[in-house]
Amino acid sequence: MSRVFCLSWLPYLGVSAVACCALAAGVQPNAGQIGPVSVSFSQPAQPVAAYDFVEVTVTVTRPDVQNPFVDASVSGQFDAPGVPPVSVSGFCDSPDGSLYRIRFMPARPGQYHYSVAYQEGAYRKQSSGNFQAVDAHRNGILRVDPAHPWHFIWEDAGQHYFWNGTTAFFLMAWTSDDQVRSIIDRLHALEVNRIRALLAGRWSTSASEPIVPENGYSPWLNPWMAARPESTDDPGFDYSRFNVAYYQRWDRMLDYARSKGMIISIILDWNDSKVHPAALSEDERRYYAYTAARLGAYSNITWDLGDDISSFRSLAWSHEMGSLLVDHLDAYHHLASDHPVDNTQQDRGSAWFGFTSFQQWMRPIHGWMLDQRKQQEATGRIVPQTDEEYGYEDHYPHWSPNYPDGQSADADRRAAWEIAMAGGYQTTGETAKRGTGVWPDTGGGWVNGRGDSTMTMLVGYAHMVDFFTSFEWWLTNPDDSLVTAGDYCLADPGETYVVYLPKGGSVTVRLEPGSYRASWFNPRSGETIALGDAAGPEWQSLAAPDGGDWVALLRRR
Repeated sequence: MSRVFCLSWLPYLGVSAVACCALAAGVQPNAGQIGPVSVSFSQPAQPVAAYDFVEVTVTVTRPDVQNPFVDASVSGQFDAPGVPPVSVSGFCDSPDGSLYRIRFMPARPGQYHYSVAYQEGAYRKQSSGNFQAVDAHRNGILRVDPAHPWHFIWEDAGQHYFWNGTTAFFLMAWTSDDQVRSIIDRLHALEVNRIRALLAGRWSTSASEPIVPENGYSPWLNPWMAARPESTDDPGFDYSRFNVAYYQRWDRMLDYARSKGMIISIILDWNDSKVHPAALSEDERRYYAYTAARLGAYSNITWDLGDDISSFRSLAWSHEMGSLLVDHLDAYHHLASDHPVDNTQQDRGSAWFGFTSFQQWMRPIHGWMLDQRKQQEATGRIVPQTDEEYGYEDHYPHWSPNYPDGQSADADRRAAWEIAMAGGYQTTGETAKRGTGVWPDTGGGWVNGRGDSTMTMLVGYAHMVDFFTSFEWWLTNPDDSLVTAGDYCLADPGETYVVYLPKGGSVTVRLEPGSYRASWFNPRSGETIALGDAAGPEWQSLAAPDGGDWVALLRRR
């Protein structure tokens, strides 16, 4: 069964039908067969931690191929006692076809067996071996919690994940690994645990933010070989050949992000680019297959088919390509979504679709998120609800009536609380008004992730993370009927009540019988103030200490 799986998807890696048939038939080279001078296989380093990956390298001496990304392939099977066998594809990691790699991420400790084959036309060579996987207490892969499917959980650790994301579209436009790592370090210190980053994309110099190319920052992302790599509109991509140096930088970034517990949302394309592989073409499928084979073995990723995807692809396309990626190309079935301009164009009832990725900018946003929750329930399939584009600090501060207080850091922080109080999650973006190539040359924000000490927006978001992770937030559900009109409530009735007061004041809460410990939480400072005991069936708080937003937390004694 594993061989059939590999064979059925080799065409998406660009392998010809002739090569597929030769592999299926087990054809071996004869004395007159032209092929590589030699093929050798490395042994994987061991032991390996569960949720890390083993890697077998295939060294090919003088490959006899015109295009190593199309005319040759590596495939393998990995299995262990009590673990279903997993078939994976390898990838070419050199422009001349002299080096291939295949990666496998074991999810459980144990003794594993593997078999790996290199195929070039009718030539085939195979190697096999064993390795040991050990429990290193890693989190595992991010999954939807099967018991509480509005929320996320780490697959092996069983710990819930409070998603606190930010956008850094052109993170990988930095040419320095040190710069990328410093960005990840800064965001990690601010309790951000997810970054949206483009794999393919090009920055338009006509955009409103002061981000300009400079030494060390090149906002033209090139996963393919390009005749004109710094052209915005006409890079001259060869979609049949991948830019291995660029993907190697992604390897290093993902490895470092994983060490920090940071999820990277890999955005496969975006609307602002003027060039894309043709929809559903062999080029597009090869891109998805190569990326899944290369990056899928990292535990700390999710997939995003494209930013503003409904501007350049259809819902039918999302269904086909999302199903292909998650169900067939990605051996680990990482969570995936897409990010349309039109929020109705999400394939939210399909098996491949792991969570919503809305783009909704309205204020207030709490009611809209509650309605999306109802719409998701109506599909018969519950997945987490996330709004990943509801505000970029200082991006649109003037012209829209939906934002009476502008797109300030505080306005976006308040919107984040509204989303959380609807049982959802969010991804924000820091100001990019201080950008690369513009004095003082320390910013970049939502465009490329770089920030400085004056950018304090995410401190307020860290307070929100600290608050929710102080109790079992995943057990609560939104129920604003329990509190005073205009306030928002999450409740695990009889156990926990969370009330958000957008403008301070006091609140009345309907409680199940029992005694509760009550406290104020200041979402602007992170301060907690004890309020003493509360009891049902109805409790009225004292007035909040000031007219800003406050949170009341009641927990059963």
